[in-house]
Amino acid sequence: MVDNATESHFEPTKALIDEARRRIAPFAIRTPIIESDALNRLISARVFLKPENLQRSGSFKLRGALNRALQLDATAREGGIVAWSSGNHGIAISYVAKELGIKATVLMPQEAPRTKIDSVRRNGAIVQLYDKTREVREEIGARIAQETGAVIVPPYDDPYVMTGQATLGAEISDQVAEIGCWLDAALFPCSGGGLVAGAACGVRSAMPGTAIYSVEPQHFDGMALSLAAGERRTALCDGTSICDALLVPTPGELTYPVCRDHLAGGVTVSDPDVVRAVHFAYRELKLVVEPGGAVALAAVLAGKVDVKGKTVAIVLSGGNVDAEKFASYLTTQA
Repeated sequence: MVDNATESHFEPTKALIDEARRRIAPFAIRTPIIESDALNRLISARVFLKPENLQRSGSFKLRGALNRALQLDATAREGGIVAWSSGNHGIAISYVAKELGIKATVLMPQEAPRTKIDSVRRNGAIVQLYDKTREVREEIGARIAQETGAVIVPPYDDPYVMTGQATLGAEISDQVAEIGCWLDAALFPCSGGGLVAGAACGVRSAMPGTAIYSVEPQHFDGMALSLAAGERRTALCDGTSICDALLVPTPGELTYPVCRDHLAGGVTVSDPDVVRAVHFAYRELKLVVEPGGAVALAAVLAGKVDVKGKTVAIVLSGGNVDAEKFASYLTTQA
C-alpha cells in the first residue's frame, strides 16, 4: 500500500484513502449519519452524529484492522496476526481474522472489560492476558511474532491502520455533503491518535477548512498536552478513568505529526461529563455507547469547544461495554 511505511512521517493521502475505502467495503458497513433535534437545540448548533458503535465488531477499529489484514500476502496470512489491545482493536482483529480464516493472538491487560475479552474469544482468537505493571505488551508481541511468524498489527501507530481509520473521516464528509452541508468542525475520541489522525486527513481531503479536535479523558490527555507543547508529551495518568478504551498516555510517533499538522486543538472531559453523554445517547438517541466512544459527545455537551451556530460532526466511536457498568451509568445522576 505504502512505500514509506517505515519512515517516521506518514500521512494518508486521498488516493490511499480511496483505495482503502474500496478494499474494506465488502466487510465494513457504511454507518449512518444521524441528527438529534434535542441535541441541536441544547447546544445551538447543527450536529451530525456518526454512530460507529453500529459498525461490525462494535467500533471504528474494524476499518484499520481490515485495511491491514486485507493486504497480507498468502505467506503472511499463514503466520497469522498478533495484536495488543485494551479491547476494541482486539475485537476488530479477531473479527477480521475469523472472516478471513486466519489465526490471531490478542494481548489484553488483565483489567480489560470482561465483555471485550469474551468478544475476542468468541471470534476464535487466542487471548493472552498480561500485567501492564510488570510486562511490556510490545515485547510480548514481538516474541510471539518471532516464534510463530505472525504479523504484528498495532492499534494505532501503523500506516495501514491509520489509513483504514481515515476512511471514517472521508465517509463523514461524503454523507454531510450529500445533505448539502459543509462542516465547520469535527470531534473525534483520541488515545494513541490513530482515529483522529486518520480521520482528520479523510475529512480535510474533502473539506479542508474543517477544524478538527481530539477529545481525551481528563488526566489521560497526552495528545492535548503534545499539541499545546509542539512536541510529544506524556500525560500524568493521575487517577483512573471510566474510558478504558482511551488510556494511552503518549501519542504515537506516526500519529502525532499528522495531528500537529491538521488539528485545531485537543480538549479533555471528566468522567461525570462522559456519564452525562452516555446517558444522553441512550435517552435521546436510543444508542448504547461505551464511555470512550462518548467523549466527543461529552465535549460538546460540556461546552469544551465553541460550536454555537456551527455545523459539527461527532463520532460515537464504540459500543462495547459491560452490561453491569452500562446500567450503573444510566442510574447515575447525569
